[in-house]
Amino acid sequence: MYKDNKVRMQSPKRSPTLAKRPFILRQGKKIRPFLNRLIAPWSLVPNTPVLASEQFNWTEALRKKWPMIREEALTVLRTPKSAPALRDVSPDHMRIAIDDRWRSFFLIGYGQRIEENLRRCPATASLVERIPGLNSAFFSILHPGAHIPRHTGVTKGLLTCHLGLQVPREDGLHMKVGSQDATWHEGEVLIFDDTWPHEVWNDTNGTRIVLLCQFERPLRQPGRAIARMFLAGIRRSAFVSQAQKNIEQWGAAFDNLDTEVAP
Repeated sequence: MYKDNKVRMQSPKRSPTLAKRPFILRQGKKIRPFLNRLIAPWSLVPNTPVLASEQFNWTEALRKKWPMIREEALTVLRTPKSAPALRDVSPDHMRIAIDDRWRSFFLIGYGQRIEENLRRCPATASLVERIPGLNSAFFSILHPGAHIPRHTGVTKGLLTCHLGLQVPREDGLHMKVGSQDATWHEGEVLIFDDTWPHEVWNDTNGTRIVLLCQFERPLRQPGRAIARMFLAGIRRSAFVSQAQKNIEQWGAAFDNLDTEVAP
């Protein structure tokens, strides 16, 4: 049981500099399409909007262990405010996470381990750490009425995996990637290329929860080198450092919350 009106978790403070993107992202209309055209021909998997999960052997372990992952997700998410609004921790999402209906519980963010959260989810941690080229892993929570506007990812060098953990069965929950319609199923994996324009709706009365993992696209050289150089530049930017700091601050607040919880 939680002590009424005694626990307060504050979002990391936003500042005008938080919204300023790195040069390579701010100039994305010119730079990113060029880099993506350099990377795409060297891909070892199709450049389609949605990819078959069977092309990635490690997804089988996620499917087999999904009930354990779901249980860990539901356990940590029972704690009030354990999952901050994504816009509060990631500056890159402030333009598309327009309200608090899209929330997140980070395990690994931009290559940085969130040790407190990994400790709370040992089974999930063990599985995601085996994903080749893992960039980020977090529980992505989409509350009723949430809408993620049409947008594109920053690099062809990364792919996105969603493992369905809690999926409302009613109509109204779906995603459009490029010209393809996609949806989620509990215990199933959805892999897509987020450099295709995509948009998400949750027009149901239920909450959608997925394990979201972003990982390196399998590439031949020199595409792999180009993609990793671009990603390294983003990771070293003050923009990503701010996101990592926000995640750490939220984790510290969550730790403090634990000390305030009555046995």
